Amino acid sequence: MLVFRNQTSYNRFWDGRNYLTIIITCIRNLTRSFLANSHHHPLADRLETDRIIRILIAILYATKNHLRAGWGPETIPDPTTTTAAVVPDTTTETPLMSECADLLPKGLYGCDDRGLGLVLQLTMFVEQYIKKGTDKGWFHAPQASQMQVQLNGLVDAYGSMETIRLTPIPIAHLIHQKQVLALFGGVLPFALVDKMDYWAIPVVSLVMFTLYGIDGIGSQLEDPFGYDRNDIKMDFIVDDIRCEINVMMQEWRKAGDTGHDMFVERKRHRRSGGGGGGGGGGGDDGPGGQVDTADHANGVV
Repeated sequence: MLVFRNQTSYNRFWDGRNYLTIIITCIRNLTRSFLANSHHHPLADRLETDRIIRILIAILYATKNHLRAGWGPETIPDPTTTTAAVVPDTTTETPLMSECADLLPKGLYGCDDRGLGLVLQLTMFVEQYIKKGTDKGWFHAPQASQMQVQLNGLVDAYGSMETIRLTPIPIAHLIHQKQVLALFGGVLPFALVDKMDYWAIPVVSLVMFTLYGIDGIGSQLEDPFGYDRNDIKMDFIVDDIRCEINVMMQEWRKAGDTGHDMFVERKRHRRSGGGGGGGGGGGDDGPGGQVDTADHANGVV
């Protein structure tokens, strides 16, 4: 029974971490595709892309808070259903508001009180962006199809994590296990006392300490999304992905402002004019001998 409990609990922990990795991978892929296909777009379209990338980051925070039961209509109230009895307290910030308020679309209201989670709500914006990009010719059909696969994979992994969170190990199994452990601990001393005399006391203590410790390990791993030291480090992981995407966004904005490629340093240096006709001419490298080293490396010159 202890082996079954520990194996089941560790599988829940490991599956939870793998599903979180799937969500992160899908968000990375969508971010890469959106940025790579939009840094030469007009400003208005790039602002729309910026908004969607922020929403992708917000999905990570919404997933984390949902799995920790940190959701609720008080986070982002729905003005169509809010009454005086449930008006949110604006003097304090909920964890979601403080972490990702700057990432959410302006005017967004929550629907948790009506049964719609914020994660699924935010994926609607991403779906609409993919549709809009396809209609405008930003993405061709196979590319848009792959984006849909990534978005569907994200939602699927989110649903699997939700299953782990909302489906505990059956209480009947836990109760019976506790009873068996207590019964075994009560009977074991009588089985050992004749042969071990007083040594039965430390031996029984050590055996029961080991068994209850194994049971405690299973209890710790059963819900991997909490705040305990043994749980998945979701705060660190989510913040690290946000930092990673912010770097991509900075490079994307620079590329959009300058018209250059992302992650390519563009320096210009002057070569001395070559010989042959023209006196102070720029030689083969154009006026004044200026050469764009990035273009030269890319074979443009």
